[in-house]
Amino acid sequence: MLDTVPHSTANLRQPDWYKSATRWTQLTLAEDDPVRFDPAFWIDVFKRTRSNATCISAGGYIAYYPSKVNLHYVSKFLGDTDPFGALVEGARSLDMHVMARVDPHAIHEDAARAHPEWVMVDRDGNPARHWAYPDVWVTCAYSDYNFKFMPEVLREITANYDIDAIFANRWQGHGVCYCDACRSDFKAASGHDLPLTNSLEDPAWLAWGAWRRTKLSRLVVEWDEAMKAIKPHTSFIPNMGSVSLMEFDLPMIEKYCPFLCVDDQGRRGTEPVWMAGRNGKRMRATFQDRPAILITSIGPEEAYRWKDAVTLGPEIRAWMDSGVTQGLLPWFTKFNGVVPDRRWVEPVAESFGLHALLEPALAATAPVAEIAILDPTTTLRHHDHHSRRAAEAHDLGFYHALVEARLPFEMLSDAAMTPERMDQFKVLILANSTCLSEEQAEALEAYVKRGGSLVVAYETGTRTPDNDRRQTPLLADLLGYEVTRPSRGPVKNTYVALNGDHPINRGFDGAARVMGGTHLIGVEAVADAAQPLLYVPDFPDLPMEEVYPREEPQGAAIVAREHQGGGRTVYIPWNIGAIFWEVLAGDHGRLIANSVRWALGKRPDVELEGRGVVDLSVRAGAGEVMVLVNNLTNPMMMKGPIREVHPIGPLTLSLAVPEGRSVGRVHLVSTGEDLPFTLSNGRVRATMGELATLEAIQVDWN
Repeated sequence: MLDTVPHSTANLRQPDWYKSATRWTQLTLAEDDPVRFDPAFWIDVFKRTRSNATCISAGGYIAYYPSKVNLHYVSKFLGDTDPFGALVEGARSLDMHVMARVDPHAIHEDAARAHPEWVMVDRDGNPARHWAYPDVWVTCAYSDYNFKFMPEVLREITANYDIDAIFANRWQGHGVCYCDACRSDFKAASGHDLPLTNSLEDPAWLAWGAWRRTKLSRLVVEWDEAMKAIKPHTSFIPNMGSVSLMEFDLPMIEKYCPFLCVDDQGRRGTEPVWMAGRNGKRMRATFQDRPAILITSIGPEEAYRWKDAVTLGPEIRAWMDSGVTQGLLPWFTKFNGVVPDRRWVEPVAESFGLHALLEPALAATAPVAEIAILDPTTTLRHHDHHSRRAAEAHDLGFYHALVEARLPFEMLSDAAMTPERMDQFKVLILANSTCLSEEQAEALEAYVKRGGSLVVAYETGTRTPDNDRRQTPLLADLLGYEVTRPSRGPVKNTYVALNGDHPINRGFDGAARVMGGTHLIGVEAVADAAQPLLYVPDFPDLPMEEVYPREEPQGAAIVAREHQGGGRTVYIPWNIGAIFWEVLAGDHGRLIANSVRWALGKRPDVELEGRGVVDLSVRAGAGEVMVLVNNLTNPMMMKGPIREVHPIGPLTLSLAVPEGRSVGRVHLVSTGEDLPFTLSNGRVRATMGELATLEAIQVDWN
């Protein structure tokens, strides 16, 4: 059946070639591959996986073609072969798009001796040997190696091979470089010495982030121009993941990144399966209509770097299918062209095959949602990759709570808060947008006046975009509170008491109080605001005989307010998102879901009934709505790798019928099977049977 899906050749070697590059095979070659690997095997993989695009190792650290660029290290096993050229020719014979891969993060001894200024220097003044392979040297990403040497490599590849683009991995550097050029350049640009810490209180650290952004933005421009001067349809494609969207100026990405690559190749440690799909939402949060690709490794993604191993098939599929659910195009990567373990081929082919079946419907629709989490790029751009995950815990907690509650949602970047983008949603969630500008606050206030609703938590609006603390949090007047006590914590053994019969309190039958947070802000609510929860004043957690409250509940632990324009706001003055992400207490998840449902002020348009944990995505077209349902139900959902699939079902979709529409057909997209449906109270209901991994239910309107 999959062989009936043809490749599109309409835009081969055209500037918009990437629009039909929807399933990618990446082969990262090892140095001895020229004498060991079988190119015919990989051409067959292209066919079996229905790949219509490929990314192949070409040069940078090692050249897999007979390079003539001085000091460009060529594989010592190359001989008179050209493995890169052979793979390009094989892919083009299948009418595939081709992207060359370069990696400029390390150089060999001869280049380091000839150009010591190309080598990164650590804070103690030592040239940096490679952390994993000390025979070679780590490059300074801000040096002439990237700005003079690598453009020559890109020009050679572009001129001599039939490619559409060049993709760079590890091109952004590895933290602060303390070489003489970086010291003088940074000093001249900022007036600071290079930072010795990554503290958000260090002005040199904040200035270094801006300086680095400028240098690397210039690099993207120059590499792209070098290629286009030879073949105008080609592009330089930086490995620009979701984190990079916070590190670079958006106009640069808009102009020079026609599509975006998410290099998040698999789960590490305790990560939920939905983390792959979150990357898709995050990309759309900034660039709503730009194609985005999820790079998936066929091996485990752990600190121990088993890069030539194979993960079990169900885990590979789960990660890929999660990305497809949230609109990411599939791409798999294999390190080493020799394949001693082929267990990955079939699951990749199955996942790619499912995408090929869904692709026409995906292309005809676009994601829609009533709810969005605001991606706090203004806050997160001050963090490095070590501290960013802790800062994101608030957002991750809200994300997981909405997945559990089966409330479909998108994300919206705080760098893209136009009225048109904001008004696509009825509720915006600010889980902990610490740094906000006055312009962003004004946009949110105007959104509420237009009838939009907000759910806001913890220290949102307490700092400026430059991370300076504010006297009064932005949005406090809108949300209806005054601060009576600054944030404190960590606090143990805290509780919040249910206060009256507010909808936010529902579902806690039998409980007078539930678990509170670990970092608390004292607030007083304005007169017209409800206080569904009150703080229970602190009391000891030891000795056990002393574990009892001394005072009655007092001080708002949730502030809920209705506004004249029809919008609603909820403020939660404690770290509910972060503590839910850490502890996963059901009461915290229910409070988040109840707050969002109350802010929505209506029954959600999309509901799914039945047992199990699922991730939902809703897409709409001119005459249809499609709901993708991704089965996450698995004992390994929060800790990989998944060993086997646990099917669920039956599942019943309930969907609001838009005014002026009637239902023509309900069917499963992958098989075309019609589903019987009923109509009642303005909603259509249809039930699907067993769900193994991923399926899409489509409702066609008359």
